[in-house]
Amino acid sequence: MTLELRSPVNERADIMVPDEVSSLATPFNGAVCSQDGDEYQVTNNIIDLLGEEPGFTSIAQSTNHWKLTAAIYEDIWRKRSLSLLSGEDFPIEKEHELLIEWTAPKEGGLYLDFGCSTALYGRALKAAQKKADIVALDFSSQMLEEARFKAEADETDLFLLRADGRNLPFFSKTFDGIVMGGTLNELTEELKVLYEAHRVIKEDGVFFMMHLIKADAWYGRLLQESVSLGGIRFWTVDESNKLFNQAGFRVEEQLTKGIVCFTKLRPK
Repeated sequence: MTLELRSPVNERADIMVPDEVSSLATPFNGAVCSQDGDEYQVTNNIIDLLGEEPGFTSIAQSTNHWKLTAAIYEDIWRKRSLSLLSGEDFPIEKEHELLIEWTAPKEGGLYLDFGCSTALYGRALKAAQKKADIVALDFSSQMLEEARFKAEADETDLFLLRADGRNLPFFSKTFDGIVMGGTLNELTEELKVLYEAHRVIKEDGVFFMMHLIKADAWYGRLLQESVSLGGIRFWTVDESNKLFNQAGFRVEEQLTKGIVCFTKLRPK
C-alpha cells in the first residue's frame, strides 16, 4: 500500500509514501515531500519528520535516545519485565497472545504501533496478520534503527516513522487499531497524546494499551516515587480510566497483573 501522511507544515497537505519504504529487506534512502514542497529525509527506510533531536523534558525521555538503551531494551529488559513487575510468570509470548486476541488485526487493516520503541507490538501484529499494514512510530532515532534491525531479521515489513506523538502526522480516522506498550508512563503531555490517538483512530477501531499502575504496598509506592523523579508517572486503575475517558475512549476490557495493566479501549 501507499501510506498517506499529513504534512507537519500544512495539515491539509498530504505526503504519499511508496510501499517500497516498508520493504525492509531492501534499503531505501531518499526523501518524501508533500504537494506543498516540504521535504523529509528517508534514511535506511526510516522516515524522519522531525529532523533535529527534540528537547527533552525528562531523564526517561532522554535515555530513549541512547544507543545502549535501544540495544538492550527488548532482549535484556522487555522480555523479562512483565514477570518481574507482575510478580508471576508472564512471558512475552503470553503478552503477545493478549495483544492479538484483543486487537484482532484484520486483513487489509492499518495499525499504528504508537511509541513503538523496537516495534515489539507492531512486529507481533504483522506476524499474526500478514495482510495488515503496520506503522511503527517513535521520536527516538536509536529505537527506530533497532526496530528496523529486528524487523528485517524477522522478515517483517512495516513503515518506520519518526514523529511527535503530540501532533501525529495522520489525517483523522486513519487507523483500524492502535497499540501502545509502556509509553504512557513516560509521557509529559499524556492527555494531548491520547487526544491525538482518538483523532486518528476509526470509530470502530481498537486501542490496546499496556501501562504500569501505582503499587499497593508502601515499599512499592516508595520505589515508584523515586523513579518519578526521572519522569516516569504512575496512576491507579481508576485514575487511568478517567484519563482515557477524558480523551474520548471507553474501557471495553481490562486485566491487571501486579502493577501491570492491560486495557482494551474503544472510541466513545
